[in-house]
Amino acid sequence: MRILYSFVLLLISSISYSQINIAGSSASEPQVKFPTLWNSQDTKLQQDLEQLVKQQGLWKQIQTKHLALVLVNISDLTKPKLAELNGNKMIYAASLPKIAILLAAFVEIELGNLKETDELYEHITNMIRYSSNKSASHVLSLVGGERVLEIIQDPEFALYDPEHNGGLWVGKAYAKGTAYKRDPLYNISHGATGIQVARFYYLLETNQLLNPENSKRMKEILGKPGIKHKFVKGLQSIPGVEIYRKSGSWKNFHADSALIEYGEHKYIIVGLSDRKSGGEWMNRLAEPLHKLVVKNK
Repeated sequence: MRILYSFVLLLISSISYSQINIAGSSASEPQVKFPTLWNSQDTKLQQDLEQLVKQQGLWKQIQTKHLALVLVNISDLTKPKLAELNGNKMIYAASLPKIAILLAAFVEIELGNLKETDELYEHITNMIRYSSNKSASHVLSLVGGERVLEIIQDPEFALYDPEHNGGLWVGKAYAKGTAYKRDPLYNISHGATGIQVARFYYLLETNQLLNPENSKRMKEILGKPGIKHKFVKGLQSIPGVEIYRKSGSWKNFHADSALIEYGEHKYIIVGLSDRKSGGEWMNRLAEPLHKLVVKNK
């Protein structure tokens, strides 16, 4: 009888432990081990991406580092295929890093540190779909600027990592005023690298950022883009495409990022540029990149 009692206690303890979120914010699927994008480079996809960019007449922009591109085929989530051009280049990304505020807000909601209300949810949605600076600054003030930076640098996420030349960074409110903390590598207030942005979408899609319920809700907010330019404009003629995205524009800086679903196909595209024509380049590249993934599943 004592043996049976001890076994039941051990079983309950095991079940309870398996439900604990060790990091306090993420909940990856326990039975699936997903690879890291840092080790997911695909030679064939890389060659195809380089050829595509040359065909589009944008190779010079790559060589001079005025354009960064990342393409990740995640049609099989357990076998992502990554290709990149200047993927680790840190660039001012305007409103794109609002996805860091999005993540931080949901982490704090999940931990019980931030009370979710209809008003907060509306602000978060407006921040992402319509890139509202007022809403972004409001949500940032609730989470706390330093707390956002703490979350994106947490080893569990490592969405900003000096060993990989930086990544997502929000060191200033989206309003007039000075930065409270610029990134330590390049002194940028709102920055990103292409691969780190792609990692954000991959970690989200594989429930490695949040629990499955909150991952789904965060993804829904990224859906139904309210601004129809760049990648969205380039893909709008393709029926059946579902787009989850965040972009950014300021003066000559242009950024766009998206998780695309199309039937059995699923992929991530990220574009960053410090040139006035950058937004148009992303518009031009969107459909050819889509066709490349559909052809090479």
